[in-house]
Amino acid sequence: MRVIAGQYRSRPLRSLRGMDVRPTADRLRETLFDVLCGGDPARLAGSIWLDLYAGTGAVGIEALSRGAAKVYFAESSSAAAELIAANLASLGIAHGFEIARIDAAKAIRQWEAMGVVADFVFLDPPYRLRDEYARTLGTLADSKLLRVESVVIAEHEKRFDPSVTFGGLQRYRTLEQGDAALSFYRRS
Repeated sequence: MRVIAGQYRSRPLRSLRGMDVRPTADRLRETLFDVLCGGDPARLAGSIWLDLYAGTGAVGIEALSRGAAKVYFAESSSAAAELIAANLASLGIAHGFEIARIDAAKAIRQWEAMGVVADFVFLDPPYRLRDEYARTLGTLADSKLLRVESVVIAEHEKRFDPSVTFGGLQRYRTLEQGDAALSFYRRS
C-alpha cells in the first residue's frame, strides 16, 4: 500500500493484519481521487476532510498529500489509531490532522460541537458492520458538518447497497471496482 499522488507520492503506508482493517485498495483510492478532482488536482487544495473508520488512514493521508488543509480521522481501535499516527509520522506529516480515538458517531458530534464543516467525508466501516452505514450516514444527514456542496463517500461491498437516501443525503453516483463499490452522496 502506498500514497498514489501528490507531495508524498509512492511513499509506503503500513497496515495491520486481519480483515477488520481493510485498507482502501490503491486502485480504488486512485479512482476516488480522480473522480473528486475531475481532472483538476487544485480542486482538493485547502479542503477539509473527515476520514471515518479510518483504519490505516490511507484515504485521509492521500487527501493531505494532494493538498487538503486538514483531515479529521476517526478510529475507535487503539491499534489502528496508533497505526495512523505512525503512518503520518513516517511521512513527516506533523500538522493538518486530528485523530479522534472514538467511534464515528461520537466523533461526528464532537466535531460538530467544534464548528467543523467538511468538504469531503469518507466512511469505510468494516463490511460486516452493515448497520454502521445507516447509523453514520443518518447522523451525517442531520449534522451541521456538511454544506450543500459537501460530498460524502461510502466504500462498501459491491453486493451490498447502503441505500439511496438518508434524510437529506441523496446518492448521486455509484462506482464499482472489483468486489468494492463507492457510493457518493450530497444534500438534496
